[in-house]
Amino acid sequence: MRFTVQLPTDNVGAPHEFLTGEAIGQMARAAEDAGFDACFVTDHPIPATRWMQAGGHHTLDPFVALSFAAAATRRIRLQTHVLVAPYRNPFLTAKAVATLDVASGGRVVVGVATGYLKGEFAALGVPFDERNALTDDALRAMVSCWSGEDFAFEGRGYHARGNVALPRPAQEPRPPLWVGGNSKAAIRRAVELGDGWLPFPTPAHLVPHMRTAKIESLDDLAGRLAFAREHAAAVGRSEPLDVCFVPFGFEVFAHEPPDPARFAEHVAELEGLGVTWLAITVPCGTRAEFLDKLAAFGAAHLGSC
Repeated sequence: MRFTVQLPTDNVGAPHEFLTGEAIGQMARAAEDAGFDACFVTDHPIPATRWMQAGGHHTLDPFVALSFAAAATRRIRLQTHVLVAPYRNPFLTAKAVATLDVASGGRVVVGVATGYLKGEFAALGVPFDERNALTDDALRAMVSCWSGEDFAFEGRGYHARGNVALPRPAQEPRPPLWVGGNSKAAIRRAVELGDGWLPFPTPAHLVPHMRTAKIESLDDLAGRLAFAREHAAAVGRSEPLDVCFVPFGFEVFAHEPPDPARFAEHVAELEGLGVTWLAITVPCGTRAEFLDKLAAFGAAHLGSC
């Protein structure tokens, strides 16, 4: 099992604690030193006020934030979790990914999803009802762009007719593409166009708001993973699919790290289902608290899982 941890660049209420280049670098180094395999950031360029009032969050630009994390570290992977693919022209996204991948020595993991916030789509001038098709186009367009060769691609509202983008990413054949979402459409997209799947715990009452399928239990997750395997067999996919999930039922950093034996047992259950990565978020009010909790979690769990 591998572990990725969120950098709290969504905590815009305390910019000197979490948003400066020094802070991002220090937090990323602490994650690396604690034994995490990756660190991740989120993506909300211009959220609607109504969503913010309901508990939403702002965040830094993901590529700028991860560039500071990259400059301060040497090993840890740099993950978008998740980048809303339809928000940007995919060739600009591909350039940002390739730049970060080259500059970091090949450490980028590109987690993408279709998005679900109508207000943010409207503000960016992107048709909400086309988000699934736009996401499929974006994944294909980015892969074409990363070839480093002359290519042609017809997208919705854009096209390349004999274009080339250099430099190529450092990773071969390209940075891994992980697809977020619990729906069967998201799973099909991950299996057919990606290298990994990013499901997340979703209670039934949030399904209409988040526009995805519920995952409330290990049985729910197991059912979705079974569908992924069935679809992979149907389309002839033989490569393994990374699965990055959030631990169930643990207030991981409420006061102290969870009991090592109980946590290891839960990790083993998820690993038995086919989960290969766990995503951890650290509730904290100060940078010092974040750093202390990372170190404690690493000492208690990352050596044994």
